[in-house]
Amino acid sequence: MRIRPGKFREPDLVTVPATFLYRDGDGFHFLDQVTFETLTLSEQQTGEAADFLIDGLLLEIHRYNGNPIGLQLPMQVELAVAYTEPGVRGDTAGGNVTKPARLETGIEVRVPMFIKEGEKIKVTTETREFAGRA
Repeated sequence: MRIRPGKFREPDLVTVPATFLYRDGDGFHFLDQVTFETLTLSEQQTGEAADFLIDGLLLEIHRYNGNPIGLQLPMQVELAVAYTEPGVRGDTAGGNVTKPARLETGIEVRVPMFIKEGEKIKVTTETREFAGRA
């Protein structure tokens, strides 16, 4: 059996810029920066990317035939340190050059001893590692 060209429609897969708005019981809501419509992704569609979502974060939404199906985070995001122990002089002498820090979204990353609560830091979204001060 031969399939004639043009018999099937080419799937419409596009990536559009969007900003994160908020999360509620229906899922994660984003503002399409081209059409200004609100796009909603489920918790399953958002996955571990939810750990980096803060109000106003600019990212990319994947749309298949007009429907949002997933997202792509930027390489790095800026997040505030919600809690970390103060650095103590001499901690670096024992080779302990990092400490845990809980960020505003709830994720925990290792940061240098000089980072304090309230500071904004850059985190690499792929590796979930500290990438510098914001």
